[in-house]
Amino acid sequence: MLVSLLKKFGLKFSLNDPRWGRGSDDNKNQDGNKRPNDGPPDLDQLWRDFNQRLSNLFGNKKNGGGNNNGGNGGNPGGTGFTPDMRGAGIGAAVIAAIVAFLWLVSGFFIVQEGQTGVVLTFGKYSHMTPAGFNWRWPTPIQSHETVNVSQVRTVEVGYRGNVKNKQQQESLMLTEDENIIDIQFAVQFTLKNASEWVFNNREQDEMIKQVAETAIREVVGRNKMDFVLYEGREKIAFDSSQLMQQIVDKYKAGVQITNVTMQGVQPPEPVQASFDDAVKAGQDRERQKNEGQAYANDVIPRARGAASRLMQESEAYRASVTANAQGEASRFKQVLVEYQKAPAVTRDRLYIDTMQKIFSSTTKVMVDSKGSNNLIYLPLDKLISQTAAGTAAATAPSSATSTTPALPTDSVTLETQLQQESRTRDSRISREREVR
Repeated sequence: MLVSLLKKFGLKFSLNDPRWGRGSDDNKNQDGNKRPNDGPPDLDQLWRDFNQRLSNLFGNKKNGGGNNNGGNGGNPGGTGFTPDMRGAGIGAAVIAAIVAFLWLVSGFFIVQEGQTGVVLTFGKYSHMTPAGFNWRWPTPIQSHETVNVSQVRTVEVGYRGNVKNKQQQESLMLTEDENIIDIQFAVQFTLKNASEWVFNNREQDEMIKQVAETAIREVVGRNKMDFVLYEGREKIAFDSSQLMQQIVDKYKAGVQITNVTMQGVQPPEPVQASFDDAVKAGQDRERQKNEGQAYANDVIPRARGAASRLMQESEAYRASVTANAQGEASRFKQVLVEYQKAPAVTRDRLYIDTMQKIFSSTTKVMVDSKGSNNLIYLPLDKLISQTAAGTAAATAPSSATSTTPALPTDSVTLETQLQQESRTRDSRISREREVR
């Protein structure tokens, strides 16, 4: 813009011009030939040309041609020109104003969405600007830095780029039970204060990596190897992120820890095979313990059930025997009372009840008669069957005309006869005993 303005004034300072510094076409001899090249450009002549053009621009044009001041003869190049300091001052002011305007315009800057501008005044922190179109004092008074606060940044500890690309000096850690473990993890974080991130610490990514390594070593050192390898990965990651946040807050790093991701947790490679064998042995031990526990869970309840059943059966048997004994004793006492009242009748009754019980389950009876050597044989089953057959034949003709069925009486009649005979015999025996 400055060059175009100078061109508008008519000033030409092109270095590519072969006539630069050699005067104008007016510098000719009276014969019309150009003057020879006398050396470097005449600074006084350049100043006079510059002031003359400024004067012509602002209406202070001198009478050239015939009015030759200064006694230079008939020089048509304005030999009587006197520099106009007022016009030169106005031109310089215009140029200064243009330069100042351009300088002030250079203080505008744009901050993209998700970023924050940090403004510095003579290198010292001044303030932060939001996203959008902002202005600051131009250089060298103020300057600015743009910080992306929405970006999720990642720091890798124990590896670089790939888990296979391990960094042994970072990943090897000592557990509480004095075992060495190999851990690779990644820390993700965002910025919550751009000024603290820029000014409070140097080499911020390296600082975050060292904080993460320190925190994970402290957490792993408080736990045993088996817990870190298996069931405690999530807890280790959570505790590490909490400890990292506490440390960066003390450092005023302007960082918010968002996530800690465990990429790999395993024993060191030189002892990997031995560790696998130990793990398999531990798994076999656990399997055998589980099998033994399952067998115990199967046998012990059954044994306890059998013992409980036997105890209940014994309790029932004891209760039954006790109740029967008590019943027999009570019955004996009642019989004793009745016996004391009428001994003969009580004996006969006891004898009849006993024989009734015996004959009720007997099909054959052998009777020993006194005074003879003969035994009387009573086939009760055959007698009962013959009586039943005769009764059925007798009732058959009447069954056709009678609607009411006849009740079998053979067994009842036989039983009644036997009871009468036994009572008669028992009475005779009892009388003989009383006579004796």
